[in-house]
Amino acid sequence: MTDIDTMDDSGVDSAPVWATFGDLMAGLLGAFVLILVGVLVVQMDLVANLESEVKKRQQEEQRRMALEKALAIPLQSGRVTLNNGRIGISGSVLFAVNSDQLRADGRQLLKSLVPPLQVYLGERDEMLMVSGFTDNVAVSGANRHFADNLELSAQRSLTVTRALIEEGMPASRVFAAAFGAQQPVASNQNESGRALNRRVEMAPVPKGTQVTHD
Repeated sequence: MTDIDTMDDSGVDSAPVWATFGDLMAGLLGAFVLILVGVLVVQMDLVANLESEVKKRQQEEQRRMALEKALAIPLQSGRVTLNNGRIGISGSVLFAVNSDQLRADGRQLLKSLVPPLQVYLGERDEMLMVSGFTDNVAVSGANRHFADNLELSAQRSLTVTRALIEEGMPASRVFAAAFGAQQPVASNQNESGRALNRRVEMAPVPKGTQVTHD
């Protein structure tokens, strides 16, 4: 082959042009492959996250149904509520206003909760967090046994926790928490709302859970 064979009609050597074009196409193909791989990785992550979320929701639904089944009788009585896995008991069922002394009827209610809760917690190796809440009305001068609403809610949650233990709940399965007037579930502008805010909640939680409340 002579030098003439590598020239185009204009007399210019065409080999470098085709080499440059080939390199460009190879580069574009490589970039396309990288983009395609990136898209596939993102899609795989999205699918994995979606599957994880679906599994989490299924587990939460199973927990809710299991808890409802365990507490079927107390729930039917209307003195216990279940919302997002939290067992709610009106403060008036358990205590007189501004008191941490457990009513007789309240103790009987707690006693009825121990067997189903003990089975539920044992099957899942979970603990029971007992949380006390109050309305936002400051502790009156005539009731200075408590420094403030936070202390009142703490004493009430401790009273309930101790009652549960006395009625058979293993001490290793239950602990107390206090929130005072924080986390109201109704308006404190009227008595009906304040009555709802004066409450004790019990929630099954994994072992090692930090004491927080949404």
